Amino acid sequence: MGFINITSDVKTAFNESGIRDGLCLVNAMHITASVFINDDESGLHEDYKRWLEEIAPFDPSPEKYHHNRTGEDNGDAHHKRQIMGREVVVAVTDGNLHFGTWERIFYGEFDGRGDKRVLVKIIGE
Repeated sequence: MGFINITSDVKTAFNESGIRDGLCLVNAMHITASVFINDDESGLHEDYKRWLEEIAPFDPSPEKYHHNRTGEDNGDAHHKRQIMGREVVVAVTDGNLHFGTWERIFYGEFDGRGDKRVLVKIIGE
């Protein structure tokens, strides 16, 4: 499980778009990954990891998660994604992304397998 600050990547895509007013959608394109907004503070990230592991602990056995009875072993990762969210939307005004002082965009990975991608969709004029 890990969290990656993708704010600069999103800003790069946004700057290339030329959009001045609208919305910027950032979406994790996988069912065991998340995109969320919060502070880039390592203690907070460690708290998230501990909290998520308490709520949905890794356990590949089919006894813990019904999902694992399908031949998969990542039932916990699906629950962690559900808790942390699928996407974020950031307002765009006068050519700027609107963030609070400490807000950053993060990609959360809860499974660690397979190729993953993030969709950045900028809508506006």
